[in-house]
Amino acid sequence: MDRIFIFDTTLRDGEQVPGCQLNTIEKIEVAEALQDLGVDILEAGFPISSPGDFQSVVEISKAVREPVICALTRAVEKDIEVAAEALKYARLKRIHTGIGASDQHIRFKFNSDRENILLRAAHAAKFARNFVDDVEFYCEDAGRADNAFLAKLVETVIANGATTVNIPDTTGYCLPEEFGAKINYLFDHVSNIDKAIIAVHCHNDLGMATANTLAGVKYGARQVEVTINGIGERAGNTSLEEVVMALKSRHSEFGVENKINSKKIYPISRLVSRLMRMPVQPNKAIVGRNAFAHSSGIHQDGVIKQRENYEIINPHDVGISESSIVLTARSGRAALKFNFEKLGIHFTKEELDEAYNRFLIVADGKKDLNEYDLLELAGQQVNRRPTHVEDLSVSCGSKGSVAEVTVVIDGTPFKAKESGVGPVDATFKAIDSIMKRGIKLEEYLVQSVHGGTDDVGKVHIQVSKNGIVHYGFGSDKDVIFATAKAYLDAVSKA
Repeated sequence: MDRIFIFDTTLRDGEQVPGCQLNTIEKIEVAEALQDLGVDILEAGFPISSPGDFQSVVEISKAVREPVICALTRAVEKDIEVAAEALKYARLKRIHTGIGASDQHIRFKFNSDRENILLRAAHAAKFARNFVDDVEFYCEDAGRADNAFLAKLVETVIANGATTVNIPDTTGYCLPEEFGAKINYLFDHVSNIDKAIIAVHCHNDLGMATANTLAGVKYGARQVEVTINGIGERAGNTSLEEVVMALKSRHSEFGVENKINSKKIYPISRLVSRLMRMPVQPNKAIVGRNAFAHSSGIHQDGVIKQRENYEIINPHDVGISESSIVLTARSGRAALKFNFEKLGIHFTKEELDEAYNRFLIVADGKKDLNEYDLLELAGQQVNRRPTHVEDLSVSCGSKGSVAEVTVVIDGTPFKAKESGVGPVDATFKAIDSIMKRGIKLEEYLVQSVHGGTDDVGKVHIQVSKNGIVHYGFGSDKDVIFATAKAYLDAVSKA
């Protein structure tokens, strides 16, 4: 079997994003999820960078037993010694050391020359082998490096003990054909390249990290270095989910296998997004909220007839329950009929035409419609939701907030009063005390519809219960009231 090794650096390169730092407990939670996902190598941190990073590598090494635990260093003896100490509890351990390979880095970062870089690289690889049998060497900024010198550097570190050599496009500079040719050049010009695995580590500055990574695989790289949701320095790293699903979708072209359980991709995407406080853009490939959502009438009709008409990936394969047929003013009769039938409402052609005309008028004003809007369109006597927020009062201050909520369930009002760190937290807790559903908040997003401080706020909320995801929506000129509506909508569905 031709095998691709998945090297995840969410907890090292991904965590370098400003505002995305995790504490040790959170890192362990992500590490355990990565282990369940099936990554082969988990880069746990840069131990010498801080006491916190050192301790995180130690604790992850204790908690996670399946993947190789990797620690990053510079080509400096002290770095390597500290990394080895941090890895002492790891069942499988790797030291990832390296140095700049481009003339840009050699001259202006290291104030050095090529010959000295070769000496330092050789010493670092050899020194790391004193502590572990598994040594990876990164040739930083290889994307801009001279190919002949890069080949010499790769050959040198392999000769001195490197078992994996990482070819990073550190600045995201390369085009796919250029990066693929670079990997191909190394296989043609490094005499001992069969003694090591060649890895690729690409950044997304020009939006080509995934394309460059796949080009590397095409020309012989057998380790891909990736992050969940593509997070990382500047514009981010190569996205794990994009590479894994591209290799799966185009298996006949690449012919390689990996250990990733793709059904766990979406749950870990949500976990990383929540813990790192970094929302996933709605149109993000594979894991974005709209990745399997259809609002165009032509697309909706095609998907309803056969999913493969507009989806090359089955949402179940990445852990998403089903595609979403979103009702907007661009939706056609097929989508409206589909959503009515999900509610158990069946129309004749003439009745559907009449409902569709009313639907377009409502959709132009509301932007998107939910099941209660459809019930009203269908002529059901539903003027209010059977479960709805009747009243909300919130007091806020620097010492916390208090929310008083009245929720009506089948005509009966229920009241609750709860405290929280802020108005949203207090409101959620008050609704939870009434509904008692035992749900977990996964995503909370507020959007302005038109702009301006007096605008209507549209709130999207995602919750989960027993691994099943439910969505809630609400809108109001009072954003907290819109939040309460959306949260109750989601909780009610759970």
